[in-house]
Amino acid sequence: MLLAVDTSTPQIGLALYDGFSVLAEMLWTTKTRHTVELAPAVTQLLLRANKEIGEIKALGTAIGPGSFTSLRVGLSFIKGLAFALNIPVIGIDTLDIAAAGQSGSNLQMVCSIPAGRGRFAAGLYVFKNNTSQPGNENGWRADSPPVIMTAAELSSSIKEHTIVCGEFSKDERIFLGQNPNISLMSAALGMRRPAILAELAYKRWQAGSIDDPNNLAPNYLHLSDPIPDPVTGAKRI
Repeated sequence: MLLAVDTSTPQIGLALYDGFSVLAEMLWTTKTRHTVELAPAVTQLLLRANKEIGEIKALGTAIGPGSFTSLRVGLSFIKGLAFALNIPVIGIDTLDIAAAGQSGSNLQMVCSIPAGRGRFAAGLYVFKNNTSQPGNENGWRADSPPVIMTAAELSSSIKEHTIVCGEFSKDERIFLGQNPNISLMSAALGMRRPAILAELAYKRWQAGSIDDPNNLAPNYLHLSDPIPDPVTGAKRI
């Protein structure tokens, strides 16, 4: 059984997965309370699934990009649990989790998550059909490294019909919706699910592709520029 933990953003996700079924899943939004809420939530998740902590044999964790503090809390928790239980850890890129939950399409897709200070981490994905290459699965693949941008910069960068999914506020959704080239996923369909993280991590675990907890580090994608307005992109102090 694998426990998946995603604390990349104010949205926290937990899931238990045994390779065949999602045994339990929790998803909620918190306000800078990751440290206080994470451990009790894992305990509650195990109780709901009628499982013991000793039954966890591997851990999957989102490694960013995302918020500095929330990523640090989640990764510290995972590392502590890995050393205590002596079990492997698999780190999964947060944007890959968001992309893996979307249906295939001939269109390109931008996955975006809040990165703090009014910015977003955004990555461009294309759907690869690998039916001609045995052993390779179909799925969304990153087409370029993720970058940090505002909602305004994201909108202005999209010049052709593109799917956009991510965690956006009401104002950001209205703003992005003004670009006719953007097909904006609904809040529910664009949400990262910890069960997706669990499946991705489980697959890597079974393939023997695990990470060294000592070397596993989050991807912050920090910038030191003045903080922009999250909608207009205008610089503000």
